[in-house]
Amino acid sequence: MTVFCLVRHGAYPLLDRALGGRADHALNQAGLAQAAHAARVIAARPIAHLASSPVARAVQTAEPIAAALGLAVNIEPGFAEIDFAAWTGMEFTALAELPAWRAWNEFRGSTGVPGGESMLAVQARAMAAIRRLHAAFHAAWPEGEVVVVSHADVIKAILAHVLGSPLDLLRRLQIDPGSMSRFAFGDRDARVLEVNLRS
Repeated sequence: MTVFCLVRHGAYPLLDRALGGRADHALNQAGLAQAAHAARVIAARPIAHLASSPVARAVQTAEPIAAALGLAVNIEPGFAEIDFAAWTGMEFTALAELPAWRAWNEFRGSTGVPGGESMLAVQARAMAAIRRLHAAFHAAWPEGEVVVVSHADVIKAILAHVLGSPLDLLRRLQIDPGSMSRFAFGDRDARVLEVNLRS
């Protein structure tokens, strides 16, 4: 089996205020500290590969991890943030007034972002990337882990797949900025090992 360490990007100025989406926003000071902490923790582990969402805040989180490990940051579109289309940049107070936003949060498994992605599509592309990385590294690096830097809902979608949990229940998972979650993935089985670690 391949062990994956899923790292959520660090904090950035729009966190808890507006929907950043795929727009490129830099980490704030708290986010930089979270990225540095994740790098220190991960540097002690046997890491075979480092993959990141192409979105700037994820790449910026991955960079100190790469430096600590002596590895490159490999951009993987499968781990990109959800395409929120016209919702990108909107404040949550404004989004809360939209029936489509409320439906998206209550019924993730059957409701998509208008003009953007469905949660099923996000989960499918993320799990396709997980399978590709497992196929590439499980034989060559049997003791090595793969680090993936991504976004809260993408990480939740991956964990939901491993747990066999409906996408409608995603909000039951807490994934904080800079946190790490680990799972083991094999050809016939998968197991969640740790969720939302911050130390």
